[in-house]
Amino acid sequence: MSEQSNPTATTGGTAKGFAPDNLTLRRRHRRAVGQLALCVGVLVPWTVYLAVSLPDRFEARYWPMVWVGFDVMLLVSLAGAGVAVWLKRQALVPMSFVAATLLVCDAWFDVSLSWGRGDVWGSMASAVLVELPLAFLLIIRARRVLKISARLAWQRLGLEGEPPPLYKLPLFVTLTPDGLGTDSRLP
Repeated sequence: MSEQSNPTATTGGTAKGFAPDNLTLRRRHRRAVGQLALCVGVLVPWTVYLAVSLPDRFEARYWPMVWVGFDVMLLVSLAGAGVAVWLKRQALVPMSFVAATLLVCDAWFDVSLSWGRGDVWGSMASAVLVELPLAFLLIIRARRVLKISARLAWQRLGLEGEPPPLYKLPLFVTLTPDGLGTDSRLP
């Protein structure tokens, strides 16, 4: 079986060739935390500003283009997730999360924008019966793949027992055979 047809085949390189050193890991970790903190710090006042400044009514230009564009993004993400599942690729995890997020957004906007109108019940039915259950299914499927991948990586590292739950599992780039990571003091 060739490497192309065997997705579990090794690439011939060692994991050490790809593992960054402790200083690089700490720097990347601090940068990621800082960037996310900045995003949250900017989004909070921006949301408050929008809450007090947006008009009650707004006539949108290019309304069909906005919705068709959104649905095209949703279609591409669902198709990407489907192709990744069909090809048995890890890309199904991010593609599934993207598609699920877009489905939740679609349900939110459909219901919110039809609120107080006669078609709100159709929007609510679509959200409750189609969009939200499909988003839930995509997230559950991606989570299952993550758990299986974590278990396989845990075993390949020679770690004993079962891996911790996903929310406690460290990034694999920081794991070592002792299970503590390259530096357990990463900030």
